[in-house]
Amino acid sequence: MWPDSDETQQLLRQAADGSDGAVNNLMNRHRQSLQQMIQLRMDRVLAQRVDASDIVQDVLIEANQRLENYIQNPAMPFHLWLRQLAKDRIIDMHRRHRVAQRRSVDREKPMVSGGDGERSAYNLANDLRDQGLTPAAANIRKELEQRFLLALDELGEDDREVILMRHVEHLGNSEVAQALGLSPAAAGMRYLRALRKLRKMLGEEVEEAE
Repeated sequence: MWPDSDETQQLLRQAADGSDGAVNNLMNRHRQSLQQMIQLRMDRVLAQRVDASDIVQDVLIEANQRLENYIQNPAMPFHLWLRQLAKDRIIDMHRRHRVAQRRSVDREKPMVSGGDGERSAYNLANDLRDQGLTPAAANIRKELEQRFLLALDELGEDDREVILMRHVEHLGNSEVAQALGLSPAAAGMRYLRALRKLRKMLGEEVEEAE
């Protein structure tokens, strides 16, 4: 989901040397991944009030303003730093709407709407769909996607987050650990527990890790 890290490092070196073009390329090449990451974490009500692209733009502006400090002290990979800015922005947006609206966002259905299990805040199925499937296979895939979305919404926040990080953002265990402030062993255990819960909800047999 996130751009190639080698090219990102090259652009960061060019940005450190004062290249405005490198800065623009750095931000633009992360825009789509950032938007997907934000859409994954916006609930239905917030998504109806705020456009994800607006949050993306705010995050990229902030990243641009803080880029020099990041380059001087890159405590984490650039994409993890960028997604942390995005998470902070999303949390802030939820807080604003909880204060501004009489009804709390938390009282609304978080991600799933209607009887067909389709998310209105985002459509994860678009990321999972294989355009080469036959109609019959596509229908089966759609049913599985809906089951997955429904089961994912039943997980606790921590479990849902680690599943999204591993299976949608395709972050490695060490990246997840760094992003969550955990040891690699603790991050691995959290992921394994979340995966077992998800498989249980989906009625799958969970194999013991070797």
